[in-house]
Amino acid sequence: MNFYAVIIGTEILNSRREDKHFDFLKKELAKYGHELFGSFIVKDDETLIKNTYKMIKEDDNSILFSFGGIGSTPDDLTRQIAADVFTSSPLQTNEKFKQDILDKFGDEAYPHRIHMADIPKGSDLIFNPVNNMSAFSLENRFFFVPGFPSMAHPMLENVIAEYFSESKKKYRYTLVAKTSENTLITLMNQVPQNIELSSLPMFKDSKPLVELSLSGYEDVLVKKYFEMFKTELEEKKIEYSILDA
Repeated sequence: MNFYAVIIGTEILNSRREDKHFDFLKKELAKYGHELFGSFIVKDDETLIKNTYKMIKEDDNSILFSFGGIGSTPDDLTRQIAADVFTSSPLQTNEKFKQDILDKFGDEAYPHRIHMADIPKGSDLIFNPVNNMSAFSLENRFFFVPGFPSMAHPMLENVIAEYFSESKKKYRYTLVAKTSENTLITLMNQVPQNIELSSLPMFKDSKPLVELSLSGYEDVLVKKYFEMFKTELEEKKIEYSILDA
């Protein structure tokens, strides 16, 4: 599963608000052994949001968590864009959500708040434990929640626990070597694609260091290629230290 976050908010990009969704989602997924595949902060721009959704939809393994834009003000574009991208159908009034809005706001539901119940065809409601103003999801893969952290985070805690609580264990091995990345590039090219390789160059006292990390779901395979780097460093008499194993 490739987990994506789309955080919609011009107010974050122009520093009127500070994003709290990325850190929350990263930690919540980590509880179950998952990690984010991609995260985007985008302004309230129809074309930009639509193109971002389309890109994520094209990934057959994608899981989307989208924050913001599901209210009833003119800059709340998410409901319509989600309908266009994920259903190719007009918005459809969810009768239960409509009744929830009427129960909460009465006459004040009109003329604007009532339109929050117009959501993409085939949507499932996501319960909002704060005020019962639902969010929505599609195919149990694409989840659209408010921009308010106080509402969005409890909603997604429940979603992640329900749908994504099972995970495969991932194994990681990391070392820091007293050399430059260039020394290890030939070996890096031998690492298969099903092993995640991370190489971080650093400098200490003006001397190069490299932090090399390998991770994957097959422990024996990850260890095999990690040992390959250790052997190379030892043969070249390059000092290194193990960070985790």
